Amino acid sequence: MSSSTVKLNSGHEMPLVGLGLWKVDGAVAPDLVYEAIKTGYRCFDGAAIYGNEKEVGRGFARAFKDGLVTRADLFIVSKLWCTFHDPAHVGPILKRQLADLQLDYLDLYYIHFPFAMAYVDPAVRYPSAWSDEFAPGTATLEATWHAMEDVVAQGLVRSIGVSNYNGQTLSDLFNYAKIRPAVLQIEHHPYLTQEPLVKFARSNGVQITAYSSFGSLSFLELDNPRAKNAVPLTEQEVIKKVAAAHEKTPAQVLLRWSTQRGVAVIPKSSNKTRLEQNLDVTGFTLSEEEIEAISGLDKGLRFNDPLDDGVAIPVFA
Repeated sequence: MSSSTVKLNSGHEMPLVGLGLWKVDGAVAPDLVYEAIKTGYRCFDGAAIYGNEKEVGRGFARAFKDGLVTRADLFIVSKLWCTFHDPAHVGPILKRQLADLQLDYLDLYYIHFPFAMAYVDPAVRYPSAWSDEFAPGTATLEATWHAMEDVVAQGLVRSIGVSNYNGQTLSDLFNYAKIRPAVLQIEHHPYLTQEPLVKFARSNGVQITAYSSFGSLSFLELDNPRAKNAVPLTEQEVIKKVAAAHEKTPAQVLLRWSTQRGVAVIPKSSNKTRLEQNLDVTGFTLSEEEIEAISGLDKGLRFNDPLDDGVAIPVFA
């Protein structure tokens, strides 16, 4: 079983369906990654701040050792955390991440959020979250992007992108980038379609990857008040009706709503059956009426907002 791919503006192919590694406990990460590769996953989306890159790397190493795949078969993604935006820190922290992952290069490296935080020495605390106590940094996004371009030149990364950028920050990036971002990763689901941003990115050759494709479900355990008050997308009647018509699960319909429109997805699951179902979301077709009905659930409802974690920067306002 394999997923379709999209060609990025960097010339590289990226699978439309990957496995998201946010909130994957380190204790289960090696086995989860290994089993996902056996299931057919070829794209893995991680980040330094997830705190599990060493364990994820052990899963990759085992899969390589056992001959399940070669490095060239996988598309591996990670992200630059906000405390490492200063250009002097981008290369060194990337090399640490590569060492943790037991890799020589990444296929895609994102700027995780469009703001800098004060540097925290990894010898003191790693990874460092903004919940430790937010302190702003001084690096500009332009300086950080040029450092990202440098690691491409060094062969440490094949494609670079941005995560959680809005239209203004993306437009500004286009003005100074020597290497254009290949991918924009954003929260994207039927409650938050962000159509103008998606259209703007695409018109400039930037691929979209969606996170939190199931909406509120990823945020319930985080005690997010908006998530607690939202009807789960999987329980929306229009989603259930479409799922029944295609003999698929509501989760598969939500993922197909994205992939059929060319938006890549990175759902997370540790359940073998759901891993298989989540990967099988490019082989059936929703009608235009079904797509429009699902998109009609849009209410601009965002669940991931740094303001909830004490960051005094309204990134999405």
